[in-house]
Amino acid sequence: MIDNLFQLARFEDRLSFLYVERGRIEQDAQAVAFVTETQRVPIPAADLAVLLLGPGTTITHRAMCNLAECNCTVIWCGENGVRVYAHGRGGTHFSANLLRQAALALNPRTRRQVVLRMYAKRFGQPLDPATPIRTVRAKEGYRVRQAYQSYAARFGIPWKGRRFDPDDWSSGDPVNRALSTASACLNGLVHAAIISGGYSPAIGFIHTGKMLSFVYDIADLYKVEQIVPLAFQTAAESAHDVESRVRLACRDHFRQVRLMQRILPEIREVLDGAHDPGTSPPASAGGSESLDDRTQGRDLPWSHDSPSPG
Repeated sequence: MIDNLFQLARFEDRLSFLYVERGRIEQDAQAVAFVTETQRVPIPAADLAVLLLGPGTTITHRAMCNLAECNCTVIWCGENGVRVYAHGRGGTHFSANLLRQAALALNPRTRRQVVLRMYAKRFGQPLDPATPIRTVRAKEGYRVRQAYQSYAARFGIPWKGRRFDPDDWSSGDPVNRALSTASACLNGLVHAAIISGGYSPAIGFIHTGKMLSFVYDIADLYKVEQIVPLAFQTAAESAHDVESRVRLACRDHFRQVRLMQRILPEIREVLDGAHDPGTSPPASAGGSESLDDRTQGRDLPWSHDSPSPG
């Protein structure tokens, strides 16, 4: 058991994620282990950011307590991580980040500023503050479609568009299944970062009306550059076991590009601009919703195309 919170690894220093299914998580001495009929695999709970529990997985009360004490976020999800049913709480005991996030989202002027910063970060260049949000969205949609087409041509994969049916997983072609699985991995990691930093996954700025709206906002900062080429490359190599292979590829890639070191600082950047006001505390050492791409939920409740007050 952890007897001192300062022994815990900081979020950015941890391993990214682990997805398991059809087995049992139980206490194993001072750690936890994943147990099946044929093997018993130790899990480094204190060094893991997020544990994704897929179908057919059970967990003991003692193991769950251990994971919580280690600040390892546990997410109960559907097959291949494409639905999320529940998650554990974050490791922080401070509410300052949550209150700041809510204040920014509830003020139409500051909310628009955050939305523009998020889009500017995706485009890699600042945007004219007077640009209508509808125009920015159209530009973003074009950028994503072009990325899909470009990587399809680069890796020689026939591309008929982004198609995903969470209720009929096998109907998707290998590259769409790879994209969905990679998106789930990225979203799970971002989800863990958000709650570890004391933010709310539900209070979004571009995406709204869903319990994971802010997860989608932040994950979209990285999707095109980080996981789209990885998914196309994995699918191009082989259609066999593409989901498992792309999960392993994501885990290695996230470590290589040091993605976990970027997420919390870049959340603060898009919320408060280039300069963190210094008020944020340090990151602590019924239904289902998709952890994959969203086709709905980007309708903003306030008009961002009218001139901003102030």
